[in-house]
Amino acid sequence: MGFLEERNFEDVPEIPEYYKGKTIFITGGSGFMGKALIEKLLYSCSDLDRIYLLLRTKKGVKAEDRLAELYSTGCFDRLREEKPDIFSSKVFVVAGDVMDPGLGLSEEDRALLVNRVNIIFHVAASVRFDDPLPFATKLNLGGTKEVVTLAKEVRNLSALVHVSTVYSNTNRDVIEEVMYPPHADWKDTLEVCDVIDEHSLRVLTPKYLGDIPNTYTFTKQLAEHVVYEQKGQLPAVIIGPSIVISSVEEPVPGWIENFNGPVGMLVACGKGIMRSIYTDPNLISDYMPVDVSIKSIVTAAWIRGTKKLEPPDDVQIYNCCAGKLNNITMQELVDIGKRLAASLPLNDTLWNIGGSITTSRTIHYIKVLILHCLPAIFVDAILLLLGKKPLLLKVQRRIYIANLALRYYITKEWTFDNTNFIQLRSRIKEQDKKHFYYDIENVDKEEYFRKSCIGGRKYLLKEKDEDLPKAKAHHKRMVILDKTVQCIFYGYLFWWVVNTHYIKGLTDFLYEIFTM
Repeated sequence: MGFLEERNFEDVPEIPEYYKGKTIFITGGSGFMGKALIEKLLYSCSDLDRIYLLLRTKKGVKAEDRLAELYSTGCFDRLREEKPDIFSSKVFVVAGDVMDPGLGLSEEDRALLVNRVNIIFHVAASVRFDDPLPFATKLNLGGTKEVVTLAKEVRNLSALVHVSTVYSNTNRDVIEEVMYPPHADWKDTLEVCDVIDEHSLRVLTPKYLGDIPNTYTFTKQLAEHVVYEQKGQLPAVIIGPSIVISSVEEPVPGWIENFNGPVGMLVACGKGIMRSIYTDPNLISDYMPVDVSIKSIVTAAWIRGTKKLEPPDDVQIYNCCAGKLNNITMQELVDIGKRLAASLPLNDTLWNIGGSITTSRTIHYIKVLILHCLPAIFVDAILLLLGKKPLLLKVQRRIYIANLALRYYITKEWTFDNTNFIQLRSRIKEQDKKHFYYDIENVDKEEYFRKSCIGGRKYLLKEKDEDLPKAKAHHKRMVILDKTVQCIFYGYLFWWVVNTHYIKGLTDFLYEIFTM
């Protein structure tokens, strides 16, 4: 039984009313989506009782100190301005780690969560595609197991929202909002990663993954099964976003905090150091603004939490993706990126914005060698002569590795069914639409990516708006330099061709014929 069909929503409370007085537990609160979730809950559901964040000591910084660092980020600018005291009065830390048994919680903190928590958002995960299997398994799969174990102990649990990925079943062309057979037995996988040595696992990983492209996809799908096995026993839902990128509106247009997906490519192209992309120009990519994802997550908890748990209840699955609502091809993305990079150039670009898509792997490798590696070696050599540390070849290596990890996703297309996702928003009450209705189909792509570029300059690269005139002037110089170098190169190439022995002999022969 679902939560959307055959329900009378007249007596269902509005979303802020549902969250009123609720205690919330969040894993992954220090991540990109975690921060956006905390901000949205505090801003739009301000009457919630409190939020507990699971944070670990990281690089010597204690969990309590990390909370202050988290709040200082740009995500919370709106909150600091409009509701300055709400974060300190509503958000609290419980020290722990999703990779530890029992989430690394102390007995006191676990008892606190068991007795007080009403809603759990499990957001913590590694989104790296190239993590070793033991690490990805321990974090993505083992962490989910520990969260489910805790959820089963919580006395007054209203909703458990497990954040997965729409790409958890990439071995299928059409991905529906259903639970597909597991890629492996999740219990066996945990045991295998626990007892087999790291070297042997590294060798066996490709065989173990089968036709699944990476450890991220593999372990995230197994984690879904850990949650799904609790149907009828836990009030759980699974929501799988596609590639999550900059915000449309909240907490501010263009807010972004990582280089995932197209953002990294746009920045590399904008800096003039990425000149070739290996993909199909007509391939449709699916990207999801972070605030749309968060609205759907908050709404999914509301729709599940306002229904009493019954044994026949299924674990509803939502593909949080654009689907057919708002498509963009790789060629459109590149073209928009070039236009925006010219009007909103980045500081200190190394060369003019350029490059193109190629469908030939061979041509791509040649272009990477000539247009990426050789210029990087030249620039690094100059830096060495100036007594400075070389860096560009190292950057190009990172770009190449990142593109290898992304290649599976930018050379293959899937059809995502997001019926439940669309139906979910249709149940949002009129009074709640201003803060929680997620509109995808009417998002203007050009304007959206323009704001994303502005956000990228500000939040990722820490570039200031007042630096833009200087960046534009530098960009114009790079354009002139680029055109000059091209003229010299092609002029020399033409001169060399004309002066080859074969061409010279041919021109002499033709001259003799026409002068006879």
